[in-house]
Amino acid sequence: MPNFNEYIQLSAGLISVVNPLGAIPTFMALTAAKSLADKKRTALVCASAVFMVLQISLLAGEPILNFFSIALPSFRVAGGILILLMGLRMLHATPDRARHTPEEQAESSEKESVAVVPLAIPLLSGPGAISTTIVYGHMGHTWLHYLLMSAVILSISVIVWIAMLVAPKIAGFMGQTGLNVITRVMGLMLAAIAVEFIAKGLSALFPVLAVVTA
Repeated sequence: MPNFNEYIQLSAGLISVVNPLGAIPTFMALTAAKSLADKKRTALVCASAVFMVLQISLLAGEPILNFFSIALPSFRVAGGILILLMGLRMLHATPDRARHTPEEQAESSEKESVAVVPLAIPLLSGPGAISTTIVYGHMGHTWLHYLLMSAVILSISVIVWIAMLVAPKIAGFMGQTGLNVITRVMGLMLAAIAVEFIAKGLSALFPVLAVVTA
């Protein structure tokens, strides 16, 4: 039987990486001139794209690693370093260029549709979210594990959709200071997740480390 507490922890970790609240200011800026109907459609398309990207990462991540002969421990360390950098930037409430650069935001402001690029990719389901999904997906190989992971991804996509729909209310209620506080808390969680990824990856690459720390 699966340990459902683990999947709750996976949900908390992945939602910290996706960080839909952190994307609210960008969503509002890019859709400021759009009608309410367009904003709702953008939110739905964005959430659907996040689900598709993470679901593809879950199902195709391991075969892609095998194709390039990349061992999971090495990918854990690389993904952990990337997530750690993201977490550190979130702790300082500064924009993460790994997710979305100022140049991309300036270009996207001229696009008619911003739901998929840059909102879904790379702002929400960027390299950090993709690598986290691949690592979590590798934790089991049963159909039930993949079903539960798919449910986690679906729930996060729904949260993204709801956050986009009520973005003005959230921004008005919390303000920039409140959003920064949430971002810093999620950044701390990301840093902890990154340390776990790196520690497990290094222990697998260098078994002597696991013996020393045991």
